Amino acid sequence: MSQEQQIFTLKQVVSSIRKTIETRYNKTYWVKAEMHKLNKYQSGHCFPELLQKEDHKIVAQISGSIWKHNFERINQRFIDVVKEPLKEDTTLLMQVKVSFHETYGLSLQILDIDPNFALGELQRERQETLKKLKAKDLINANQQIPFPLLPKRVAVISAESSKGLSDFMQVLDKNEWGYSFFTMLYPSYVQGDMAADSIIKQLENIKSVQHHFDIVVIVRGGGGEIGLSCYNKYSLCEAIATFPLPVLTGIGHSTNMTVAEMIAYRYAITPTELADFLIQAFHNFSAPVNDAIQTIQFATKALLDFHKNRLNQTVQSYQSGTERLLVQLNHQLLRKGSELKDNVQGQLNKQHQRLQHAEHQLGSDSKALLQRQKNALNEVKKNLPYFMKTIFERSLNNVEKLEQSVRLMDPINVLKRGYSITTARGKTVNENNPVKPGDVIITRTTNYLIESEVKKKKDER
Repeated sequence: MSQEQQIFTLKQVVSSIRKTIETRYNKTYWVKAEMHKLNKYQSGHCFPELLQKEDHKIVAQISGSIWKHNFERINQRFIDVVKEPLKEDTTLLMQVKVSFHETYGLSLQILDIDPNFALGELQRERQETLKKLKAKDLINANQQIPFPLLPKRVAVISAESSKGLSDFMQVLDKNEWGYSFFTMLYPSYVQGDMAADSIIKQLENIKSVQHHFDIVVIVRGGGGEIGLSCYNKYSLCEAIATFPLPVLTGIGHSTNMTVAEMIAYRYAITPTELADFLIQAFHNFSAPVNDAIQTIQFATKALLDFHKNRLNQTVQSYQSGTERLLVQLNHQLLRKGSELKDNVQGQLNKQHQRLQHAEHQLGSDSKALLQRQKNALNEVKKNLPYFMKTIFERSLNNVEKLEQSVRLMDPINVLKRGYSITTARGKTVNENNPVKPGDVIITRTTNYLIESEVKKKKDER
């Protein structure tokens, strides 16, 4: 190491950097950046992360600091102007001072934040979202969906602890007319940076079972412009505009309408007003129904009275006509009875005469038939001995022929013609009783029984 080479300590180097920065950046600056994390400590001091993004990529990043007394003053101004406290993930216009500390490094000390700039950023995002929706012709898409005659089945997107949800359900459940609604809650964040993605996820869940619902409502309690900024995001507004069911919003008290409210099927300032709208839909249906019921009752009573009078007149007419007809039919019945009696008596006389004639004829025919059968029996009796003799001779000849055939089929006679019979194990040798070398077989001829042992077998097939 050369003796002329100068060596510095780390503290000397960082102290030099601090002095250089303090000399170069000795003023305050207004800087636009996104506050990604606030990082508030129990001491009241905050050490936020500051970012700049281009095309969704971080192109610059630095740590910041807000001392307790500055944070309390800035936060109170946001509450007064924006109606909400200072929040993370918001693009802000900040008055800063460049600071370098030997231990903590480089940072921007935040002295002030302009709350009016935050409102301007929200308005810019709102205009960009409207421009994109208009380019895709989605501004009125959801409003063109047919609204159900009775919106009974309601999918509700809200935070479980939301006061707006409580107000909405109380109006529906306790309506004095007894209208019945089926509601199902899909819990979601309804304000802040996580709200847009959370609501979109629940819309997708509802879409998968959309046949169970008539409409979708998004409700929350009141809030300022910052709290409603998520309802100007393009991704959420597109999801609402393209949803297959009517989407209604009641997202709180706001002087400027959000894009989500503009493109929804219908919006209400408060959840209570939205619930009143649904009840009014039932009124719009029930009023003409009640009028129709009264009209039908009146018309039915008049029609029944008219037909009742006609029925009474018809009954009276039938009674008098029936009495006359019964008298006429009684006279006809007596006349027909007399005629029938005379006709029956004449027919009985005719049948009696025919019966007597048939009885006489039957007697003479029976005698002739008996005589013919007697003659035929005598003829059979005369020829019976001849017929029996002929039958016996034929049967005797058949028996002799059968005996001759049996003798020819006798195995002894077959053996006499030079044939032999071979058996094994007491049975004739054939396909069902084959032999193999070593088996003992018996061969029978006319005069001999020959016992042999099989030495070799040859298949002749």
